[in-house]
Amino acid sequence: MANAKVIEAKQEAVDVVTGKLQNSITTVVADYRGLNVSQVTELRKQLREAGVEFQVLKNTLLRRATAAAELTELDEVLTGPTAIAFSANDAVAPAKILNDFAKKNDALKLKGGVVEGKVIGADQIKALAELPSREGLLSMLLSVLQAPMRNFALVVKAVADKEEQSA
Repeated sequence: MANAKVIEAKQEAVDVVTGKLQNSITTVVADYRGLNVSQVTELRKQLREAGVEFQVLKNTLLRRATAAAELTELDEVLTGPTAIAFSANDAVAPAKILNDFAKKNDALKLKGGVVEGKVIGADQIKALAELPSREGLLSMLLSVLQAPMRNFALVVKAVADKEEQSA
């Protein structure tokens, strides 16, 4: 009976992780070996503030979850100590926070991840982390949209100024 309960508990854990893999916009896998407790605590705090869930999970549990979620390409990076960050709301936040933390702490290594159901490598996670925030992208778009009107207004003003001087 005890074995049946253990197997049932493990299956529930696999189901929970499978759900997180399927419902997350972005999932980032990292190797945390070499970080001390205070560093991991600081990393967890930063991720929690951004609404990102961070867990240390066994690779066997993760492999079963990736098989259930049909993301078996991710199994290649599931070696050694594995920490995983799930974000259901922000596509860039986990990559940005983990990448910035890895720059300050050489012990943290990005391994890869999943973005909108597609498995990507560590280089692509780093490229995603370098993107501006949503607010930054919106301000860039607004600036681009305002430029033609601003230029038109400047031309009209220049023509009006020229006519005033000639009159």
